[in-house]
Amino acid sequence: MAKDKKLVESITSRDVDFAQWYTDVVKKAELTGYTSVKGCMVFKPAGYAIWENIQHELDRRFKETGVQNVYLPMLIPESLLDMEKDHVEGFAPEVAWVTMGGLTPLQERMCIRPTSETLFCDLYAKDVQSYRDLPRVYNQWCSVLRWEKTTRPFLRSREFLWQEGHTAHATAEEAEERTQLMLNVYADFVEDFLAIPVVRGRKTDKEKFAGAEATYTIEALMHDGQALQSGTSHNFGDGFAKAFGIQFTDKDNTLKYVHQTSWGMTTRLIGAIIMVHGDDDGLVLPPKVSPTQCVIIPIRQNAEGVLDKADEIAASLKAAGIRVKVDDSDRSPGWKFADQEMRGFPMRIEIGPKDIEQGTCVLVRRDTREKITCAIADAAEEAAKLLETIQKDMFSRAKDFLDSHTYEADSYETFKATVEEKPGFVKALWCGDRACEDKIKEDTKATSRCIPMGEEGKPAGNGAVCVCCGKPAKHLVYWGRAY
Repeated sequence: MAKDKKLVESITSRDVDFAQWYTDVVKKAELTGYTSVKGCMVFKPAGYAIWENIQHELDRRFKETGVQNVYLPMLIPESLLDMEKDHVEGFAPEVAWVTMGGLTPLQERMCIRPTSETLFCDLYAKDVQSYRDLPRVYNQWCSVLRWEKTTRPFLRSREFLWQEGHTAHATAEEAEERTQLMLNVYADFVEDFLAIPVVRGRKTDKEKFAGAEATYTIEALMHDGQALQSGTSHNFGDGFAKAFGIQFTDKDNTLKYVHQTSWGMTTRLIGAIIMVHGDDDGLVLPPKVSPTQCVIIPIRQNAEGVLDKADEIAASLKAAGIRVKVDDSDRSPGWKFADQEMRGFPMRIEIGPKDIEQGTCVLVRRDTREKITCAIADAAEEAAKLLETIQKDMFSRAKDFLDSHTYEADSYETFKATVEEKPGFVKALWCGDRACEDKIKEDTKATSRCIPMGEEGKPAGNGAVCVCCGKPAKHLVYWGRAY
């Protein structure tokens, strides 16, 4: 057994060095690989399969709200990028430029898209003429390139995969409705499909997207107590429309500017799954997103009838809609157990000669290691029930962690001590002054994560003062250190 355990011995404990633990898990579970392109990664099959499941489910949910998929070029002319000043300034440090076409210098530099607002604006300026052309509710699945200085697999890489929605509407009310609708689509998806609880809220002006009127976010809390921005939805108002001349003739026969939104989620969600659910033995994948939901491990597989029975059970699980595989490799059962746990598959089924004699098999949960014996004939039904239970339990544990690591502070000394000594979210009142926001970051390295939805009115009343300066408070804010 000692030899079998070698697979997981090299994983650093989460509580010893969380960053190294994360790297160890990504490497050992074979999610990504390093490349000769600095700052970029290879998505190995195990990692890309998780993204495919995320993409498939998100795409389904998008389309239920009327979203249509499109695809735009990856190159943006410099003149087009320059048409929106705030947007350009926000991305300038991260832009990569193409200056040659083959052996010929280009007459105009082209940037490799860091995001596609300007291209969508160019499209809408050409396509939208009348109120009958609205709304335009588009999304594209693509990669973007941002010249990050420090990279880490999934969390921050120079090229990453994502989706970016871009919509155009006739009124400000429709744009705001779409902005919040997509935020809720994101939040529901992350909580239901990835079993990760989130805080929904609005970003401060300092933290909002360059060129946006308002940015909404979902914030998740990782096991080390740091926040991870997990999805954003932006209301652009008519600022981009005025910069790009996107006008339409309304029903009253007057020219008006469209109102736009943008919203996106990226492969950093895979990093969130790892950091919220993983343990010292590797990945722990929620059943809904796991590419393989159950691994059947035959015991003494060379014994007569064992592999046949394993295949029989696999067929019954497949018929029940469960993603299953049989590990019939020539490794020992102990090695296979450790491998299944490392890769995070939600459940395994053990079947051997003695089990077959008794007409039973053993179901083992990845998240709790609980073993459940059931009749072979009932394996598919019991496995389906167990997967539902695992999904719910994983969310419940993550929610308990979020709740127990969300603190309140009513004085600056308490605030600073909490940030330093109790990693997590700190709820505190804020006056709305950028100077206080900057001071908090300088003193504690904590940033404003969001002004939570539904709690905007909390500061009202006597005695509601900013945690930093003591002046009357305008907002309740979630603060925290973040990735």
